[in-house]
Amino acid sequence: MALSSRAIRNVGKLTSRNSMLFICDMQEKFRKSIQYFEGVAQNSARLLSAFKIMDLPVICTEHYSKGLGHTVPEIDLKKHNIEPVDKVQFSMCVPTVVESIKKHQVENVVMCGIECHVCVQQTTLQLLQDGINVHLVTDAVSSRSMTDRLVSLQRMRDCGAFLTSTESVVLGLATGADHPNFKPLQKIIVEPCADTGLLPHLTLN
Repeated sequence: MALSSRAIRNVGKLTSRNSMLFICDMQEKFRKSIQYFEGVAQNSARLLSAFKIMDLPVICTEHYSKGLGHTVPEIDLKKHNIEPVDKVQFSMCVPTVVESIKKHQVENVVMCGIECHVCVQQTTLQLLQDGINVHLVTDAVSSRSMTDRLVSLQRMRDCGAFLTSTESVVLGLATGADHPNFKPLQKIIVEPCADTGLLPHLTLN
C-alpha cells in the first residue's frame, strides 16, 4: 500500500514475483584466472538454492562451452534440473533467453557470474535498455582484474542497475520471518557468505 499520493519511485525493491536469476558463464576454464572465483561460485550457488526454494526461474549460460568447458560443479545445475544455454555472443540475451523472459513476464533480474566487465555488463545494459530492473550481486560477480570489476560495477550502477549482496537477495526474497519459506532460506545464510575482496574498496559515496 502506498503511503502517499506522490509518484512512486523505483527503488529496486526485490520481490519474489516476476523475478529471475541469471548465472553468467561460471565455467571451469575461468577458475584460475578470475579474482575470487571460489567465493563467487559459492555465493552463486547460494543464490541458485534460494531461487529454487522460492520456485523462481533461473537462466544459466555457458560461453562457447566446446572450448571453455561447463559450469563448475559447485553450482549444481543437475541437482536443480537446469539446462545451461550455450552462447558465443557476450550478452546472455540470446533468443531462447529472451523468450524465457517474456514467458515469465520478468521485471527483475538478479545477476551473478563472470566476467563482470564483459558478459555481465553487456547483459545488464541490454536488460536495462529493455526496461528490466537488474540487481547486481556484487559479491557474486568478478573479473580477472579488480580494476575491471570495480569500474564495471560503477558504470552499471550509473546506468540504473541496483547493487546488492548475496545475503540481501536471499532474505529479500522472503520479505519477512512470516514467509513460509523463511526457514529454508535462513539456512542458506547461517554461515556468512564468501568474501570476494570488496571490503577494502567499499565507500559510502
